[in-house]
Amino acid sequence: MNLNAIGKTLSIAALLAAVGAAQAQEVVRLGNLKFAHYGAVSYIKEIAPKCGIKVEERVFAKGLDVMQGIIAGELDVGTTASEAAISGRASGAPIFVVAGFAKGGARLVGRADLKLKSVKDLKGKKVGVTRGGIQEVLLLAELQQAGLSASDQPGKDVQLIYLAYADLNQALLGKNIDAMMNSEPQSSQSINKGYGNEILKPYDTPIGEPIRTMVMTEKFYKEKRPLAEKFMRCFVEATKTFIEQPAVAEKYVRETVFKGQISKDDFDDAIGNSPYSYDITPEHIQITTDVMFKTGVGRMSKPPAAREWVKTDLLDAAKKSLGVK
Repeated sequence: MNLNAIGKTLSIAALLAAVGAAQAQEVVRLGNLKFAHYGAVSYIKEIAPKCGIKVEERVFAKGLDVMQGIIAGELDVGTTASEAAISGRASGAPIFVVAGFAKGGARLVGRADLKLKSVKDLKGKKVGVTRGGIQEVLLLAELQQAGLSASDQPGKDVQLIYLAYADLNQALLGKNIDAMMNSEPQSSQSINKGYGNEILKPYDTPIGEPIRTMVMTEKFYKEKRPLAEKFMRCFVEATKTFIEQPAVAEKYVRETVFKGQISKDDFDDAIGNSPYSYDITPEHIQITTDVMFKTGVGRMSKPPAAREWVKTDLLDAAKKSLGVK
């Protein structure tokens, strides 16, 4: 082989290597949670190829774990309830809130045999909740509004029992707790299976319906802008599909996300209480931050100002390009 041929071969190899490297960079590392209302975010990876990207999803037990993944440099995008994003930012996590992918998603459920009807009925009771979750924020806000004190130690009006999301239903069924503030679809499952009854949906606090947040690392948002734009368009398209085609959403969440572990009624009730959405505002994040600070959730010494880290320009552009209002 002459030198010219060798040179051409090397040039082609270099070009192919460069193309391969460019394609390898089109990967988005996504941290997500296993809940019904997080389903549209999971669906992004299914349609990612037609968006011109590849999405690698990792599923975590809770939002604070997603934040740890971001801090460790293992994720580009993460989904959490707002309180984990706020706590993360307050702790120095380099993140921006870029969208709101679901709202609601919480329910105060009592043991069916106790027939609890209001928050005030929780006096003297044990109430289960996941520590640090938006459900804890909402529970403490509801208890404050009702004039009830609470602690995980005996002696207050309400004794808090901290458990993982997956363990709350079992504790209610086993009568180890009297009530729980849980997420979806777990709270709907407890009601549909007959051992829980709804006390209320906790949306009458200043927070209103809590909005689940999608966050991006500052580095991804600033330094990989074209890829971030593609990802956001893919998110809007996945969410639009789930909103406009409920049968697609139900099939994907029940069969792919939950592997047949939840019923049609569980899914319908869960999404009825936690509909898919797109939007988030600095005002909502600021109110949630203020309530967290007031109730002591997250133990923030310096709460972050929402206007400094809620960035919806990528979302606005993606919605406009896909004709979503």
